[in-house]
Amino acid sequence: MMEELTILLAVMTLGFMFWYFSRQKASLKVGQSAPDFSLTDQHGKIQSLADFRGKWLALYFYPKDDTPGCTKQACAFRDGLQELVNLGAEVVGVSVDDTSSHADFAKKFHLQFPLLADTTGEVAADYHSLINLGVVKFAKRNTFLIDPQGKIARLYLSASAARNSAEVIEDLKHLRMA
Repeated sequence: MMEELTILLAVMTLGFMFWYFSRQKASLKVGQSAPDFSLTDQHGKIQSLADFRGKWLALYFYPKDDTPGCTKQACAFRDGLQELVNLGAEVVGVSVDDTSSHADFAKKFHLQFPLLADTTGEVAADYHSLINLGVVKFAKRNTFLIDPQGKIARLYLSASAARNSAEVIEDLKHLRMA
């Protein structure tokens, strides 16, 4: 009985911590420079924010490769990729999974955009998109639309896995007309 109570208390504590940290608001603001990054993608290539200078960038953070919500979000970006490219944008996904996991995920779902391995969680933390429960770390589902000058143009906090890509496309259409 005591063991079950201890397990229940631990699960409740972890659940509360997840809820609390996932509710924290990002302190990044529209108009500010996007934090720099330099991370390895699923092909072993190092990608940096500077590589996307002169283009729009949909930088999306997601919790875990090959999970239902993350797959839905990645496939929506995959399906909207040509429209984003036509609008002058690129897509980059970031999670704390390693490059091998990203390579398997990208191959399985035919993802034609970089998935960056932020295994330390440092970049996710810079973007206020890290949930750190000590032993377990994962990225929040946040997306940042970064303009060609490297400034944050839109924030999508707690983004919808199903609608995020369409929201980015619509906002990008409006921003390009402004």
